[in-house]
Amino acid sequence: MMIRFAILPFLVALNFSMCTKHPSPVTSSEPVTSSPSTAGGSPAPGVAGAAPSPKITKSVVDQTAQTIIFCYHRLVDKVRYPGTEITPADFEAQMKQLKDAGITVISLQDLLAWKRGEKNIPPRCAVISFDDGWKSQYDVAWPIMKKFGYPFTMFIYTEGVRGGSLGGGEAITWEQLADMRDNGIDIEAHTATHQDLREGHNIMLAAPGGKKTRTKLTGPAYEQWVHNEVVGCKELLEQRLGIKVNCFAVPFGNYNEHVKELARNAGYEAMFTVYGQPITFTSRLDSLGRYAIEANKPKVFVDAVKMIGTSSGGAAAVAEVGAADLSTQPADGDTVRTALPLIKANLSRVGGIEPGSVQMRVSGLGIVPVSYDPKTGIVSYQVTQKLRGTSCTVIVSAKAEGKKVEAHWTFGIEAAAAAAPVSAAARSTPTPKK
Repeated sequence: MMIRFAILPFLVALNFSMCTKHPSPVTSSEPVTSSPSTAGGSPAPGVAGAAPSPKITKSVVDQTAQTIIFCYHRLVDKVRYPGTEITPADFEAQMKQLKDAGITVISLQDLLAWKRGEKNIPPRCAVISFDDGWKSQYDVAWPIMKKFGYPFTMFIYTEGVRGGSLGGGEAITWEQLADMRDNGIDIEAHTATHQDLREGHNIMLAAPGGKKTRTKLTGPAYEQWVHNEVVGCKELLEQRLGIKVNCFAVPFGNYNEHVKELARNAGYEAMFTVYGQPITFTSRLDSLGRYAIEANKPKVFVDAVKMIGTSSGGAAAVAEVGAADLSTQPADGDTVRTALPLIKANLSRVGGIEPGSVQMRVSGLGIVPVSYDPKTGIVSYQVTQKLRGTSCTVIVSAKAEGKKVEAHWTFGIEAAAAAAPVSAAARSTPTPKK
């Protein structure tokens, strides 16, 4: 089972004020009735008889809203690595498409506040994020985002910042990150060295003097290394920039339960992958999918916009059906040995299904052509295009007696079974930003 992040809000009453990166309204269940007093116990001057502070109540949020999250990397005039690059002209055109389609760009922190039930977001909206920390994100992307008035998030791997072991001439600098921070740009964590975080996988270690060695780490040596990747990068960003980091983007989308546990214990509120899917109010915070935009796959952006464009927002609430009630195959939390699994669910227990309304979405593929048998209630889809990564989320929806019902579940895929594309494999080893 995918593990939800626990969100533990605390209100600490201290005699000094504290600056935080993302301030939020203070909520109170009772009016304040006491007045400040001096050391002698008398009311402080100017506040005697002050009226109680008004109670602040939590907003009622629209739980039917949906969001899509985009992930960009480097902006260049001449694309050489289409898996991680896009031209400035294409990027600006996509930002304009969002505006023309009536899709509101919101901040990542607003999205999380909505997930906490603290504030509303528009019915159809998008979040823009940039990974790694290229200087083109500062020089090129930021001015375009200013032009449209769009907020965005930077996911930084700390050794890739200029001066780090992987930070070459095309890397962003700490000074540029501080400038972005001062102008309200959200800065979050993307590990220290941008590598596969799972134990036993090949990684590159940088030795003193710049020498790099490729190896596999296990046991205590692995635990020390992965702690620095997940926790150390967060601490360094917070120390160098004086910020609070509460989000973690996983390199290549490769992670497991141990990595999620480390992230949760480190204080991350949410984890992000590169397996795009619409984000709903019930989406798990430890596996929020983003659409990775690549120059050689323009259809990804188009399909994502179409997908969120079909969301009406503000409609009747969706009835959530437990995956266990549908006898799903693969089952929620299971791991399969093939990247071409047969996906099934039994809707017979839901009752009153309108056959033409049955729909299935698969992370990384979007809407897929399903088979539905009204007699048995079985909806199925045989995957024909190998699934990417080691985790797959399925969303089955339908109308039952005029109301929309929906079920979500996630299963794993053995790493050996997932044949990664050549371009992805080529990017699996971190390289300096030259």
